[in-house]
Amino acid sequence: MAAATSPRYRPLAFGVTRVEVREGAGGVRYLRAEQPLQPCAARMTDHLLHWAATAPERTFIARRERLADGSTGDWRRISYARALQAARSIGQALLDRGLSAERPVAILSENSLEHALLALGCLYAGVPYCPVSPAYSTLSQDHEKLRHVLGTLTPGLVFAADGARYGRAIAAAVPTDVEVVLGGGELPGRPATRWAALLDTPPTDAVDAAMRGTGPDTITKFLFTSGSTKLPKAVVNTHRMWCANQQQMRQSMPVLLEAPPVLVDWLPWNHTFGGNHNFGLVLVNGGTLHIDDGKPTPAQMPETLRNLREIAPTVYFNVPTGFEALAHAMQADAVLRRNLLSRVRMFFYAGAALAQPIWDLLHAVQEAEIGERIVMTCGLGMTESSPFGLFVTSHDVQSGHVGLPTPGLELKLVPTDGKLEIRYRGPNITPGYWRAPEATAEAFDEEGFFRTGDAVCWIDDADPHRGLRFDGRIAEDFKLATGTFVSVGPLRARIVAAGAPYVQDAVITGLNRHEVGALLVPAPAIRRLAGLPDGAAIDAVLASAPVVAHFQQLADTLAAQGTGSANRVARLHLLREPPSIDQGEVTDKGSINQRAVLKHRDALVQAFDDGRLPHTIVPRDAGRGPGRTDGAAGSGAH
Repeated sequence: MAAATSPRYRPLAFGVTRVEVREGAGGVRYLRAEQPLQPCAARMTDHLLHWAATAPERTFIARRERLADGSTGDWRRISYARALQAARSIGQALLDRGLSAERPVAILSENSLEHALLALGCLYAGVPYCPVSPAYSTLSQDHEKLRHVLGTLTPGLVFAADGARYGRAIAAAVPTDVEVVLGGGELPGRPATRWAALLDTPPTDAVDAAMRGTGPDTITKFLFTSGSTKLPKAVVNTHRMWCANQQQMRQSMPVLLEAPPVLVDWLPWNHTFGGNHNFGLVLVNGGTLHIDDGKPTPAQMPETLRNLREIAPTVYFNVPTGFEALAHAMQADAVLRRNLLSRVRMFFYAGAALAQPIWDLLHAVQEAEIGERIVMTCGLGMTESSPFGLFVTSHDVQSGHVGLPTPGLELKLVPTDGKLEIRYRGPNITPGYWRAPEATAEAFDEEGFFRTGDAVCWIDDADPHRGLRFDGRIAEDFKLATGTFVSVGPLRARIVAAGAPYVQDAVITGLNRHEVGALLVPAPAIRRLAGLPDGAAIDAVLASAPVVAHFQQLADTLAAQGTGSANRVARLHLLREPPSIDQGEVTDKGSINQRAVLKHRDALVQAFDDGRLPHTIVPRDAGRGPGRTDGAAGSGAH
């Protein structure tokens, strides 16, 4: 009977299903996959050479034309042969300028064809590059983080996609003696090199010799951490890290070897998920990457849906907010459902927890359309691990599962403040932070394991082969005034799941207090709940009767679920002001930085924890009348 009712999944193999466990002193345990890491290439450019020779006309990367009115047109495609040709020319231009790790290339650009070709040119010539978060240039008002990034790098060349879009940031942060190359537009009052000058440089034997001179320890790029209460650090990435990590992915995800992968992807290349994981898996496996100019926001999601109606991916990656928007869109869009589900073998999310209700909705849509489910996979990693570290081990995956270590990566589980911190050692781990020896020394323990700061627990204490579950960030946990520890990660996940689809994230408060509170970041779907016109002010949305009633019910539900002071939510508040990129409150993936929010909104947090913040919602059993302190939900300007 159980077999007859078990859900049916589209076939997907898992490469690692068993681990070796070794006991250490003081409750420490070491884990590694039983499957060893197989040999891999010495440099990422080996894969470019291979596919340019064996599949020269296959599309490597594509992006829609940008039209004058701001819309997008037909796809522009670059083949593997053309990508290699461009990489040699650009690489020669970089060599001619004497660029190096001490004077690398900084890229101020969203994902684009020019961005991709410049990255390949840097790889070919052995010149490190750094894709800088576009938000530091286009959203920031003070450009502090951009100045910090460029000050750390001391670039010899800065590429900007467009003079108009990046001009203000260049004027504020790029020294006048640094060459600027523009993909388009002008820089009033400052000379700039045209993109075509790099692309049209005749290659010589010198650039091929430079490529052959690169090896596993050659630096490929610098990727900056998002930063929490400190400025971002430059993570050194080498060919060894990237190549080993791609081989680890191939062994953990055998689907990548079944056919050249086809991606439709928006994830930013300045972040390791988009720039290492996804860009790399396409290059290594001879696939095709369609750059998606959409994003999981109300304004940009229509572009993503347009692309997915036209291009059917074989594997699909996104963050939880993206899958949430996709799940709702597929309910009403038959063309989208049919095309997206036609050949996709695997969904993969990262960046934050995916609420179980969204997971369930995706499965329901899939079963109605194709009669089976697509496995929703996930894992655990970070910029310093290239990023792939752990991956799920079976179809039976639930929100919070992160699986087992990929081949070649050894884990160390260290008891820390009542939790298990996970640490990494392996060929995919960074050698350190650029020009930051003290931060590098602090990042590794006495055995050479990288201290992640992430906590995990066993899915099944009696069966380590079932894998691990994410248990939050150790640095986010805190004590109440009673001395009771609050485990922030699991509590955040529970709040987001209970509040789905109207809660995007939650910031947990209560340090040295007697009760736990939650500052909620509203999800875009809250506007549908309010039932107001699309242009309605956020104050009106948050104060609407349906929103007030829903979050009152959420407060009651969360309070009823609590079993003690450490997991009973005593108050809620909906944030009117979204998290700030300038303050480091939100990453490029859209996930919330708990510590940064608490730091930069300290006055709000203190008023909230004191019970003085207007528009706070408390459970109806808390002895405060109807539940709200003043009858409105979250409409204060915070």
